[in-house]
Amino acid sequence: MQDPQPDFQPVPGKPDELLPGVRRVVAPNPSPMTFRGTNSYLVGTRGLAVIDPGPDMDAHLDALLASVGPDQHISHILVTHAHLDHSPLARRLSDVTGAPVFAFGDAKAGRSAVMTRLAEGGLVGGGEGVDTAFAPDHRLADGDTVTGDGWTLEALHTPGHMANHLSFALDGTLFSGDLVMGWATSLVSPPDGDLTAFMTSLRGLAERPWSRFLPGHGDAVSQPAARIADLLSHREGRETSILAALSDGPATATELASRIYVETPPPLLPAATRNVLAHLIDLVERSAVRPVGELRAEARFSRL
Repeated sequence: MQDPQPDFQPVPGKPDELLPGVRRVVAPNPSPMTFRGTNSYLVGTRGLAVIDPGPDMDAHLDALLASVGPDQHISHILVTHAHLDHSPLARRLSDVTGAPVFAFGDAKAGRSAVMTRLAEGGLVGGGEGVDTAFAPDHRLADGDTVTGDGWTLEALHTPGHMANHLSFALDGTLFSGDLVMGWATSLVSPPDGDLTAFMTSLRGLAERPWSRFLPGHGDAVSQPAARIADLLSHREGRETSILAALSDGPATATELASRIYVETPPPLLPAATRNVLAHLIDLVERSAVRPVGELRAEARFSRL
């Protein structure tokens, strides 16, 4: 499989300055889902905000603390969403530094009614894994601001990849978490992921002029408007492919994924299947397809 960002070769644990007052420290947790590893960001010059402390790894905790200079301190910890590669280290970092943790809410916060029903029916998420123990000290709503020593971050509720997903705006820079990345499209895995919300979040971001996105994995996105347009087009094209495949008769998400994701490596097919399921749920909500029987992950779906 071709490397999507061959020039992006960060050294885990080594802080890289991306722009004045913004540094990135990559966690040592590379994988097919996390690319080179989780990006943790340090914002500020004296009192620092840490965005996405990352996985619960001693080496990454040590790297973040080592990145704090003698005249600096960590004053705030902000979390984009409660996946195991983004949020678990928040509590340990808070215990060491005394900095409070800010987020939209726990792992279930923000779920839609349909996703709540699916979760109550036994559907569980796939992909990166959910940090079910996560609980912030302070909850942030869409449009709330967090102000520190010489910086102000605006919280934007951007569900889709996960219901409690926040992005953080620093002037024209957006810390986009896992909603928008340059190296890959985001996994949308119900019931934590919601494609209807994902598309709404992308369209909302497209209404503002951004200079760059700093994502949760991979290199910076230097042309945000073009990347959003590509992601929307990609999802719309995937929907067209699903509807075309259903013209041949009812099928499950697994069957559709095997037909549509023909170039996807076998280890990534389960994630592809979850993406197809997300599309099918969205299409059910829009009355374009229907499940044969109860709406569940294993259901067969047919066109209306």
